[in-house]
Amino acid sequence: MSDVVVRPARPEDLDSVAELRWRWTRENHGEPDLPLDEFVPRFVDWGKRNDASHHCFVAVLDESVIGMAWLAVTRRVPQPHAFERASGDVQCVYVLPERRDDGLGGRLIEAVLELARELALERVSVHSSDRAVSAYSRHGFAVSPRLLQTEPGAGSRP
Repeated sequence: MSDVVVRPARPEDLDSVAELRWRWTRENHGEPDLPLDEFVPRFVDWGKRNDASHHCFVAVLDESVIGMAWLAVTRRVPQPHAFERASGDVQCVYVLPERRDDGLGGRLIEAVLELARELALERVSVHSSDRAVSAYSRHGFAVSPRLLQTEPGAGSRP
């Protein structure tokens, strides 16, 4: 695994990252609505437009992107003790199936958390798959009784 490099994504990596995102969708939710050849350019454009708030890391082997992880940073409302505040959300961690179970996902998570430390984020959350909970736990993530969520479009309003 030492031949795999984990680093911040470069603009020229975004096509490969888009393909990974498309593969993730197909693997987890069936055939995507958008064909790959339509999704990739739209994703690349999105990535370039959102690079200030969404930071991508890639795992690269022999110049091929084989994994990715994103840190989405959200500014928080200022308070008198800390005017500049932000939190993060780990998103879209994905490693090609044939490269899983050898610590690469953990290396991507650690890269994202290192950036979170550099940015002095107050907290970092993640919406994990069942399979990945143990990986996030090994990197310090824990269940929080105060972090709640809702799905506004789900129709279960009082």
